[in-house]
Amino acid sequence: MILRLAFATLTRRRARTALTTAGVAVAAAMLLDMVMLGSGMRESFRGFIEQQGFQLRVTPRGTMPFDSEATVGGGTALVAALRADPDVAAVGPILGGKLFTVVDSGAPVAGFLLGIDPAAQGDYVLEAGRDLASPDELVVSAAWLAATGRRLGDMVRVAAGYDAQLRRFEGARAVRVVGRGRFQMLAGGERAAAIPLATAQAMGGVARRDRLSVILVATRPGADVERVRQRLEAQDPRLSVLSTEAALRFVDERLGYFRQLAFILASVSLAVGFLLVTTLVTVSVNERLGEIAVMRAIGIARGRIVAQVMLEGVALSVVGAVAGLGLGLVTARWLNGILATFPGLPSAFDFFRFEPVAAFRSLGLLVVCGIAAGLWPAWRAATLPIARTLREEAVA
Repeated sequence: MILRLAFATLTRRRARTALTTAGVAVAAAMLLDMVMLGSGMRESFRGFIEQQGFQLRVTPRGTMPFDSEATVGGGTALVAALRADPDVAAVGPILGGKLFTVVDSGAPVAGFLLGIDPAAQGDYVLEAGRDLASPDELVVSAAWLAATGRRLGDMVRVAAGYDAQLRRFEGARAVRVVGRGRFQMLAGGERAAAIPLATAQAMGGVARRDRLSVILVATRPGADVERVRQRLEAQDPRLSVLSTEAALRFVDERLGYFRQLAFILASVSLAVGFLLVTTLVTVSVNERLGEIAVMRAIGIARGRIVAQVMLEGVALSVVGAVAGLGLGLVTARWLNGILATFPGLPSAFDFFRFEPVAAFRSLGLLVVCGIAAGLWPAWRAATLPIARTLREEAVA
């Protein structure tokens, strides 16, 4: 009975109900997007860090991975010492630097070079071709292929340095492009390439001999990562050891503005949804004062009238929230495509990440708003003075 009455009331003014539902859907979409934004950035960063399979990152003291061009010497001995640690399962040494590719005409194409150990790397995911197998082979990004006009299997001439005035290359050598990879920690449009570590060190000359930019460390199952981090950092004063949790805290600090913005916009969208539903239900009750007074006069309990009015508010919120879920996913994908073009962001980074808990949280908040939106009009309907209302309606 209550459900039929609530449905009949909402469909009595179909255009008004449809517009209110559409407004609630827009508010719900914004709420979902902001909830996704608030948690998506951190979880996305955690996801591609953990995907690398390394829990610790060893860098020169006071620096972040690839935050500067700083390197640490004695790389061979340092890697050997790390591999000898009983709590260390794998070590991935990396040397970062510049890469200049000779093209058929014009200035060389500049990019970023990673010298890696192919047997223990977590920097890229191979998408085409094969992995590195010899010293003079190269795995490159799609952006590098597009900029140079090369294809997999081509021989190219690359260098670690280029003097524009003298037009002279430093550390030049011929290599073969054997694979295309997606470099997870680098920006999506980065012209990046990976080459065996010894080759990258040799191309850099004396200044890069036996030097490393970052060392990725994977701990053995069951090892206390924090204790391993403290022990490794204490062994060499030249080094800083960064754990995954510390990296997440660093990202939280850098992205705090986005979380604050997400909280503000989510609060605004929730308030807009609440006001829309409250307005429609209040207007609907005002239009039916005589009808409600008659129901009270013939013995309909106040609780049933209150339940009907509250149900109208909840129905508007639920229908709008369900419609807003689809709209929110579409807009999140669109916004993520725009934000992903920001320079310097890793290619695997997502600002918006859908999680079922985020959808249920948004739906729950809107249902609560629907209940709250019906409180005032329900109270007004339940406390109407029956005789005076009937007399006023008859005179009107």
